[in-house]
Amino acid sequence: MEITKKVVFIAKDESINELKELLITMIEPSRAEPGCTLYNIYQLPNKPTEFVVVETWENQDYLDAHGKTAHYKHYKENFEPFCAEKFKDDMEILG
Repeated sequence: MEITKKVVFIAKDESINELKELLITMIEPSRAEPGCTLYNIYQLPNKPTEFVVVETWENQDYLDAHGKTAHYKHYKENFEPFCAEKFKDDMEILG
């Protein structure tokens, strides 16, 4: 079963560029992973501290494997100093 997630990061005002740079490092290696069908990161123009990651994986096994990659571990070990808030939601495609 396909899994789509939305993760929202709110950067600290003084750390917008650092968080942005860290998140950008996730794009290409994540897209290259088996089972990844979508991996996009958005920055809201009217809220520059807010970043939204939308990712879709073919199934839970691929998502679990993503969590074990070097680039994911690097992100997990480094995002907190730049981030004021983080929350995530699973999403279902309608239609």
